[in-house]
Amino acid sequence: MKFRNLLAGVAIGALTFAAAQAAHHEKDTKSIEAAVAGDWRKPEAKARDADRHPVEALSFWGLHPKMTVLELQPGGGWWTEILAPYARLTGGEFYATGADLADPGLSENARKGRQAFEAKFADPAVYGKVNVVNWGAKAAPLPANKFDLVLAARVFHGWANGGTVDANLKNIYNSLKPGGVLAIEQHRGKPDQKDAVAGGYVTEQTVIDAATKAGFKLDGKSEVNANPKDTKDHPFGVWTLPPTRQSSANNQPVAADFDRAKYDAIGESDRMTLKFVKPKT
Repeated sequence: MKFRNLLAGVAIGALTFAAAQAAHHEKDTKSIEAAVAGDWRKPEAKARDADRHPVEALSFWGLHPKMTVLELQPGGGWWTEILAPYARLTGGEFYATGADLADPGLSENARKGRQAFEAKFADPAVYGKVNVVNWGAKAAPLPANKFDLVLAARVFHGWANGGTVDANLKNIYNSLKPGGVLAIEQHRGKPDQKDAVAGGYVTEQTVIDAATKAGFKLDGKSEVNANPKDTKDHPFGVWTLPPTRQSSANNQPVAADFDRAKYDAIGESDRMTLKFVKPKT
């Protein structure tokens, strides 16, 4: 009888724990949904949610309250508009990389780009404190063991073309806490494409091999950003597709027979969505 009661107690405890975990996950999902639905995001940014699936992707990567998050090379800040308010709402910290102000050779355009980014996200009532750290070939390393999650969205092809993959991944690895997550969203090339990187597309195995070499462990793959309509053989690479919509080379006039509608109908690129973890030991 005592043994049966003990088993019953264990079962109830397991159910309670599972329920608590489910409730915690639900709470996290609702916080992400709130950040994605925020009225500070412009309609054109929200229109891309159907292609970029931010709620599903961030849930897959394991974003949760009180995390310290770093976004790499945020560009115009599509992800920043979600991640910075999320950190503010949930007691976390948000960081983004910017042009290396300590580099004496930094171009004026790069300097102005960082200034524009900082100005765009300067309202603490919406974004909290957006911390910007130097990033570049000559920049000091990122702070060690600082971040819970680092997001690298659509940047891997640039690293590959610039020969900085290994150095960047080593830098990121050192900056993550043990158990921290490297979240990758990247245009996905055909597995048998001739070059590992072509037209902005990178083979999934190339990314996995590079991250594994840096010490990361692959923790999961998601097909949330898969797009089977993307044939990956476009005249101007991935930039032929939305949102860039390149339609001619070198600012030349668009050819009369160029079918813009064909590429718009494809939507945004087919993308890998990968989760890597820095081992705890």
